[in-house]
Amino acid sequence: MPNSATASARFPDGFLWGAATAAHQIEGSPLADGAGPSIWTRFAHTPGMIVNGDTGDIACDHYHRWKQDVALMRELGLKAYRFSTSWSRILPEGTGRVNQAGLDFYSRLVDELLENGIEPLLTLYHWDLPAALDDRGGWLNRDIAQWFAEYGDVLYRALDGRVKKWVTLNEPWVVTDGGYLHGALAPGHRSKYETPIATHNLMRAHGAAVQAYRATGKHEIGLVVNIEPKYPASDSADDAAAVKRAHAYMNEQYLDAALLGRYPPELKDIFGDAWPQWPQEDFDLIRQKLDFIGINYYTRSVTKAAQSYPLDAAVVKQPLGTYTETGWEVFPQGLVDLLVWAKDRYGNIPTYITENGAAFFDPPVAEGGRIRDPLRIDYLQKHLGAIRQAIAAGCDIRGYMVWSLLDNMEWSLGYSKRFGIVHVNYGTQERTPKDSAHYYSKIVASNGASLGEPLPY
Repeated sequence: MPNSATASARFPDGFLWGAATAAHQIEGSPLADGAGPSIWTRFAHTPGMIVNGDTGDIACDHYHRWKQDVALMRELGLKAYRFSTSWSRILPEGTGRVNQAGLDFYSRLVDELLENGIEPLLTLYHWDLPAALDDRGGWLNRDIAQWFAEYGDVLYRALDGRVKKWVTLNEPWVVTDGGYLHGALAPGHRSKYETPIATHNLMRAHGAAVQAYRATGKHEIGLVVNIEPKYPASDSADDAAAVKRAHAYMNEQYLDAALLGRYPPELKDIFGDAWPQWPQEDFDLIRQKLDFIGINYYTRSVTKAAQSYPLDAAVVKQPLGTYTETGWEVFPQGLVDLLVWAKDRYGNIPTYITENGAAFFDPPVAEGGRIRDPLRIDYLQKHLGAIRQAIAAGCDIRGYMVWSLLDNMEWSLGYSKRFGIVHVNYGTQERTPKDSAHYYSKIVASNGASLGEPLPY
């Protein structure tokens, strides 16, 4: 019988412990069995866009190794798996003809998850827009709201019931900031005039997909955003104003639209004449009832005023901070602050931490069948402790998905950064659970009660 300290350390009953991935990052075989190209297929094959010229053509070969990967999840004791579907694998032209082979792939994956006691969380869009739709304007075309709803409806009709938790969009901020403002991500545009249009059409598509789900689906649907707290670098009024702009741009923009039916006023100041006036009926479409929200959290920003595009703000590196391989500061308290902020601003909506993790150096090949990653273990312990603090503060946190199950293609960084709790030897495709995977497995098995035990190194 557990003592009172152990019992209090446990997470709420039914807390959903899992891991997350994305289709283009792990599947490989992007054109197999009748699939169409996505914007990431094109982007990766454009010289100079991806570190080392890497592509997603093979990735983790999950398209062929999915049974092995599900067996690995079962061995680790995971209760849930968050994954995305490739739009162009299912609808090669983006609309119209359904590629049954692509749909069948995901149907088999879902069945295998369920047979192994793992709940599927399905994300409709994790950045891989069909190239055929990009040729028609992509997220700059207002028709994309209905294209997306059509795509969602194909999946709802095929999988709802077996899939009971659905996500419309993953990180729309990254789609627009990286893909339409700064050009670092597909489709590689750089335009402050296009960015608000892409943002708005993403949110209209989200609303249309939720509407389509309500017409046929019987379970839960939500939205996943990436947010990070912004703290002022000094007490100056200029830094405070910079923080307000940065916070509105990253943290409020998409949640305000989805949950409050409006955008924060700071966006008009940020984009100036590039910020359009949107009709009220658009917000009526965007603001749909959601069953949950997903929060992706990685880091914070200490912000100062600066002459920089488009926010007139800059991030100040902290001299005593610990930083990951992607240059992100490890700051667990920021997750507590964000979750409490979201509860206070939007109400206590059921929330899942849908991504959280870190890239630290791991060798390309496992030595003696083991990958020691103490920094990742420390990261997990501290961030899971932060989630427990947020729950104690009254936040309705229902689950946690570590990013990522597997080392994978980290978008424009290629294979140069490893986020996985499972190591992938890209030459042989051998999977090796890292020490962090075994640590996380113990936490899952104890429902968090082992979190307070000494770290295993």
